[in-house]
Amino acid sequence: MFTTMFWILAIWFIINVIRMWFVTDNQKLQKTFAWINVVAVIVGFWVYFGATKVSGIDTWFNIMNYANIVVALVQFYFGYRNSTTIKHA
Repeated sequence: MFTTMFWILAIWFIINVIRMWFVTDNQKLQKTFAWINVVAVIVGFWVYFGATKVSGIDTWFNIMNYANIVVALVQFYFGYRNSTTIKHA
């Protein structure tokens, strides 16, 4: 279970980061991906602390969990930021 979830979360992380940078103006999509990322972080930590660890990927799994937190924060910023622009004359 540990290795399987690691690879599922790793593939999700790569797809998520690539997709995030190409749609920074789409706030609805950023919000959706951010909330999915919150679920991925919860599942990631649940598996990390609950399943039997595999020593070869143990550290990378933990790093990926914290990197997912950073990506989720960036996505929440892009998703919930004020999109109105004010032009000064």
